[in-house]
Amino acid sequence: MSLLQQARPATALDAGPAAYGWSEDQRWTLARVPRLIGRLFHVSYTLRGTSYLLHRIDWSPQVPAHRAVERDEDAIIAWRTETWAKVRG
Repeated sequence: MSLLQQARPATALDAGPAAYGWSEDQRWTLARVPRLIGRLFHVSYTLRGTSYLLHRIDWSPQVPAHRAVERDEDAIIAWRTETWAKVRG
């Protein structure tokens, strides 16, 4: 797969699973990626082949690349400085 061909799956993966109908969670699993590739390119990949492809484009399955949309950085900082400081002693 050429660099140009690799850019399209990477762009699709960046859009996230919800963009392709998987809204129950925000993780790309190894089982989902070959189904996405099948939709986009009309080819089939095995799980092992998909794993090799993901590693070639610097992706790993089941590891979210982005933080949750609901993440509140201010609340996290406050918790670390106040609550965690008390717990640590």
